[in-house]
Amino acid sequence: MKILVTGGAGFIGSHLVERLLNLGHEVSVLDDLSTGSMENLESTSDKKNLEVIEGSVLDSELVSKQVANSDYVFHLAAAVGVFNIVQKPLQSLSINLTGTENVLSAADKFSVPVLIASSSEIYGKNTSDSLSENSDRILGNPLTLRWSYSEAKAIDESFAYAYFVEKSLEIRIARFFNTVGPRQLGAYGMVVPRFVSSALENSPITIYGSGDQSRCFIHVQDAVDALVGIAFSKNTIGRAINIGNSTEISILKLAEFIKQRLKSKSEIVFLDYEEAYGNGFEDMQRRVPDITLIKQLIEWEPQLSLENIVDDIAKAMKR
Repeated sequence: MKILVTGGAGFIGSHLVERLLNLGHEVSVLDDLSTGSMENLESTSDKKNLEVIEGSVLDSELVSKQVANSDYVFHLAAAVGVFNIVQKPLQSLSINLTGTENVLSAADKFSVPVLIASSSEIYGKNTSDSLSENSDRILGNPLTLRWSYSEAKAIDESFAYAYFVEKSLEIRIARFFNTVGPRQLGAYGMVVPRFVSSALENSPITIYGSGDQSRCFIHVQDAVDALVGIAFSKNTIGRAINIGNSTEISILKLAEFIKQRLKSKSEIVFLDYEEAYGNGFEDMQRRVPDITLIKQLIEWEPQLSLENIVDDIAKAMKR
């Protein structure tokens, strides 16, 4: 197939591009390189069936041209990271809303199936034991910019589903939960690469907040397995599907684990949310995915452990 990956030079996107090329597809990447990097695609630089177009999903004519030449679209382009969202809210909202509308409009025009990358952020402050695809969204004040990403991704999903219902466009929605691995940048607030980098340098590992908040982390290779499985299965059309790992760990325990795993001499220190992100910042205390649906639909479940995640990130950083 001829496959377009928007955001294909980013963290998850570049791993997906590698997989699609290995499966024998022709791949076009559309990326403005604002948070992605050509270095992420170094391993594919000798592939003749890869084309990289430097451009933005905000360019509707460019998007339309690329979609018209494709058999399938993975739409991963988005503003990423809490730091980005809080510091550049207008740019983030524009990319996440207008960019997705451009992709969906072009996909509908040329009848091209599209998979929309969404996020567990859409669940907001819901701290249930296990968040299923039908769980309620619990959000804070819309003037708290931290939640603008959640709002935008939810609208993206609504856009996609509306195209499915009204115009029979073949869409799929993948909700990623805390996907981590090589090529992810701590500079945007991503906690695992930030902790690993500090541990390798024996510099302080800084926890934002109390450290009691908990997350579940999935290796990017497991996430790509799930993404490809969802994309090319008939029973996933028109559905939003969680991609995650249900093994839960507190941020403090995570810091201690990384320090011990990498035999680091780092001190673990704490920083108030306000100092890290500014006044009025809110975080969710807990985020645990229910992955029952994806197991039922494509018989997928994560295979790689937190040990694999930390080891692979550390190896990539050393290299």
